[in-house]
Amino acid sequence: MAPRKLYGMPLSPNVVRVATVLNEKGLDFEIVPVDLRTGAHKQPEFLALNPFGQIPALEDGDEVLYESRAINRYIASKYKSDGADLLPATASAKLEVWLEVESHHFYPNVSPLVYQLLVKPMIGGAPDPVVVDKHAHQLAKVLDVYEDHLSKNKYLAGDEFSLADANHMSYLFCLTKTPKAGLVDERPHVKAWWEDIAARPAFKKTVAAIPLPPPPSA
Repeated sequence: MAPRKLYGMPLSPNVVRVATVLNEKGLDFEIVPVDLRTGAHKQPEFLALNPFGQIPALEDGDEVLYESRAINRYIASKYKSDGADLLPATASAKLEVWLEVESHHFYPNVSPLVYQLLVKPMIGGAPDPVVVDKHAHQLAKVLDVYEDHLSKNKYLAGDEFSLADANHMSYLFCLTKTPKAGLVDERPHVKAWWEDIAARPAFKKTVAAIPLPPPPSA
């Protein structure tokens, strides 16, 4: 089989989302850089992989996939017996709910925060305080629901780590590198959950490959 290839920018949280699951499964892969800054994602070579021109895309043998959550579901299903079982049968109902919660409630608010507070400064821009305040307020309300849920459950889908947890990890990691890290730290059950899942060996491997900029000088 040809080498498994993950196309995208290594710092992209959506690329990291897929890398997180590949590493949980213990699957070998290489990241093939696609530089959004030069428009590489809109070139014919990449559009042949994803006609929508968005990262990531995954080549797995003869399969070519795009959309990070769909890629992760595919990996978790096809390689169910490898590494961590991310689709435990005991968690099926809650798992489906929290996969949807991540995409419809968590992501729409955390993504603009990460862009404003982490990505924009890296490309020479300044955060928009109106956008930051709006999404921080909305994400706080979302994480209040998580806090209540995690006071009764070790993981999002119950007692076992699952794809629902894994799909959150890239954006949670980025959020904790911003001035809004308190959104996690100020909620004890959310913080405990994050510290638990962030300590997983597979995620440590994932994080080691993220080219984070150095922290600003004091």
